[in-house]
Amino acid sequence: MQSQALDPLDRKLLQALQLDGRAPFNRIADVLGVSDQTVARRFRRLRSTLQLRVLGITDESRLGGNTWLLRLGCTPDTAEQLASALARRPDTAHISVISGGTEVMCAMKPRTRQARDELLLDRLQRSPRVTSVSAHCLLHRFYGGPLGWLSKINALSPDERAALSPPPVCPGTDGVVLDAADEALLAVLARDGRAPLTELQASTGLSESAVRRRLDRLRSTGVLYLTVQFDNEHFGNDVVAMLWLTVAPAALAEIGRALASHVEVSFAAATTGQANIVAATLHPSTGDLYAYLSDTIGALDGVRSAETTLTLRQVKQLAYEPGR
Repeated sequence: MQSQALDPLDRKLLQALQLDGRAPFNRIADVLGVSDQTVARRFRRLRSTLQLRVLGITDESRLGGNTWLLRLGCTPDTAEQLASALARRPDTAHISVISGGTEVMCAMKPRTRQARDELLLDRLQRSPRVTSVSAHCLLHRFYGGPLGWLSKINALSPDERAALSPPPVCPGTDGVVLDAADEALLAVLARDGRAPLTELQASTGLSESAVRRRLDRLRSTGVLYLTVQFDNEHFGNDVVAMLWLTVAPAALAEIGRALASHVEVSFAAATTGQANIVAATLHPSTGDLYAYLSDTIGALDGVRSAETTLTLRQVKQLAYEPGR
């Protein structure tokens, strides 16, 4: 399925799901002016052609946790094996082989300090084929998380966006404590963000009304958000790059906001390390990446240096699917 095969309705449906991944098909159909059957049929086709997945993601920062970006140097014969091993962990995401096949990049969201230290200080350090470990803690997210790249494709009109947007996250809701039923719900939704209420009831033993209340609480506090996983290439974005920017501290917030507004940027955050801003970007070609670096990044006052790495193979986005 080529990018030109995505017609306006496909793009509207994708953006609608990015806004609210659990929106009922009849609600989406009503806003878009089509039938329920049309929305359901398009959804099934996009699942097949774009590998479309709606996933429920736990925002660990709302639970007092941190996200780490790992850059792991390794011998060339180890990269794929290392990436696959990391991908099988439930606390990892966005795993790619980069740098000519001698480096693996991985986002890690450890729930506990023990889990973090076990990986960073024990397992990776004792692996003879891992030649270097660089760990960067994310300090502030400028774009990403609930704000996926599909939010930038401008497929929906302002009125359609307003009608399909879920209620905003309540402010001041950090430090939420989860119980066993919450964890069970989140585990099911991590595999399928649109899992029916009957499946969520079976996983928790709760009534339908209790499950609905749990879902509402998890979403309103920001602990749970829904996002869309799909193949970038079908939008013509064959080049996926990570930018590691060294920025003057006084310019961090301004440059972060600027990056968040760029259509090329799917993720941007302030981070620890020599490069204090990291951004994931999408481009049709290396020429477009060059133009973005020279014309757009180069025009930002306060950027002192930029390192660029290209993704050779993406092993895991948010959910691990061996064989893809």
